[in-house]
This record gives sequence, structure tokens and C-alpha cells, in this order.
Amino acid sequence: MTFTYAPGWAEPLFILFLFVLGLCIGSFLNVVIARVPEGLSIVRPGSRCPKCGHVLAWYENIPVLSWLGLRGKCRGCGMPISPRYVFVELLTGLLFLACLKRFDWTYELVPALVLVFLLVPLTFIDLEHWILPFSLTLPGIAAGVLLAIPQGSGAVAQAVLGAAVGFLGFRFMEYVGWRAFKREALGGGDKFLVALLGAFLGWHSLLGILFFSSLQGSIVGVALLALTGRAGPRGAPASAGEPGAAATPKEEAVAGDAAPPHPPQGPEADAALTPASEGVAEEEEPEPTMTWDFTKPGLPMWKRAVLVPWCLLFQPIPDAPLDASGEEEEWVPGPTNIPFGPWLALAGLEVMLLGPLLARVLPLEVALMLGGTR
Repeated sequence: MTFTYAPGWAEPLFILFLFVLGLCIGSFLNVVIARVPEGLSIVRPGSRCPKCGHVLAWYENIPVLSWLGLRGKCRGCGMPISPRYVFVELLTGLLFLACLKRFDWTYELVPALVLVFLLVPLTFIDLEHWILPFSLTLPGIAAGVLLAIPQGSGAVAQAVLGAAVGFLGFRFMEYVGWRAFKREALGGGDKFLVALLGAFLGWHSLLGILFFSSLQGSIVGVALLALTGRAGPRGAPASAGEPGAAATPKEEAVAGDAAPPHPPQGPEADAALTPASEGVAEEEEPEPTMTWDFTKPGLPMWKRAVLVPWCLLFQPIPDAPLDASGEEEEWVPGPTNIPFGPWLALAGLEVMLLGPLLARVLPLEVALMLGGTR
């Protein structure tokens, strides 16, 4: 389905418009990246500096140009503005152009742009917070199915089947990984992201997405472990209420390292430097458990029947660890953990944008298996 839109001489203007549109959408996605993990509105309040409260004028919110004009600093207090905002804007604009190169001015360009709109914030949120918010993945799955409607019933069936196969396949891998390694093997949100990719790209793309994401994630993870001693980003996921956690576009000021507190002096110093567990055997962490909710004693049969499908599809695997008071402990990434969502998103973009190239450089059977197109 090709659009007839304007004479050939006007095409550069349309290409420029699409790129600028991508920059503007990238600016909005910075809001999504900063606020959605904290449960904040992406509409209000307007952008302002979190350090001095300076409200950004319209000319301070122009994608890329404002950051360059301000030399990467807040006009109110002079604190640095993270270059991540410019990177997200440029990345979105360039991905829009890549989608145009792949699909030209056809209807297929529309779902491709929507997929970019979803994958960019999901990638950066997962990198920073180690979560894939339902507020993006669930509407994204629905969008993938709805955008297939104009392409006919066959496309809708492909989208539904892709979402179902992606979700159920990763749910099965989640359980198998737990049984094999006795620990969490996949993040709880990964299966929803794979379902989203399946809804947009079809079930036939899922093997290629799994292959490319696993290969690239493993290579980078091993390289980071060798070079830095850890695979994923440093530090625990940011939580609400922390300073700077709810930054908005062009307003995240990067402060210098806080000065460490004064060390204790005298006898207090000796006590502080003496390990509390000296002479005591280090306590081993309890082995994770997995108990299906529908198997717990005391439940009536009707409630067990209701819980069975919910548990099989959605119950976290394994059980969340509990602290001494019986509350769920907050999960903190270890040195060998790496967020898988960004690699799934990257692989999804590669399969979508490089499909014809895969078909040219690989044997046809292999290319089709990895999501390539004829």
C-alpha cells in the first residue's frame, strides 16, 4: 500500500519533516523516560531545572538546538544538562529515517514508527531502572494488533499469534531457567516486551530476535565483566523520592560527587573498622523457592481454579525473597546481571530494518528463520 503524496521534487522536504518530527518526538520521549518509572504525569508540571526551579522557556526546549545554544547548561543556575537528552532526540530522528529507508512512503512505515516510539523509552528505562513499565508494554501490544487491521485479517492473525507465541515462549523459558539454575533467569517484564515485538513483527521474527539479543548481550556482558568487573550498569535501580529521580527533558542537572561524611575518630573509629561478623561464619543466602499460589493449603476449589491460569501466566518466578519482617526485599542487580530488555529492543529493530539485507547475505532458509524477508 503506497501513498501518493506529492511531486518528486518535494520528497526532500518530506524527508526533512520526518527527521524533525523524530527529533520532537525524541524530546517528548525524554519526558517519558524520566517520569514514567516514577509514576509521574508526562504532561504536568512543565520542564524545569530540578536544582534551581528555573522554568524552561519554549526556546530552551527546541530539540538539539537548545542544548547546543545553552552549551549543555541550565540558563538559571549553570548546572550541566545531561547529553542523554540530545542523544535520545538524535537517535529517534535517525531511526525514523531508517524506517523510511526500509519501508518508503507505505503504510508499513506507520507501525514501524510507532514501534520506535515504544522501544526507545523502554530501552533507556530498563537501562536505568531495570524495569519495563506495563504502561508502555501493554498498550504497545494492543497497538501492534490494531495497526495490523488495515493490512487485512492475515496480518491481524500474525500479530495476535506473534504476541501469544512471544509471551508464552518467554514465560516457558522463565520457568525452565528457574528449574535449571535455581534463580531468576529472565526479568518479569521481558515476556511482555517480546509479546510487543511479536505483535508488530509477527511470530516468524521471534527466533531472530532471541538469537541476536542473546548473542549481542552475551558478547557485551562478557566484555564489560572483563574490563570493569560487572556486566550491567552500576548501582541499584533508582527509586521514587531520590534527588533528581523525576527529572524532565533538558532539566536533569548532573551534580558533582557528594562529599563523604567525616569518618569517626577515637574508639568509634576502631569499632567502625572492626567487622561485626569477625570470627563468625558468614551466613549463606537462603536458596530461592517457587510455590504456586494455587497449591497453598486452605483454599476452596473454586479459588484454586481461578488462580491456576493467573499463576501459570503471571506469577513471579521464583518467589520474591523476604526480609526479617516478612516484607519483600527490593531486588538489587549483582555484578553479573545485565538488563535484557535493551538487547531485545535492539534485536527487534535489527530484524525489522535489516530484513532484506539478511535475505541477501545469508542462505534464504537461514535468513527467513532469523526474521529476514524476501
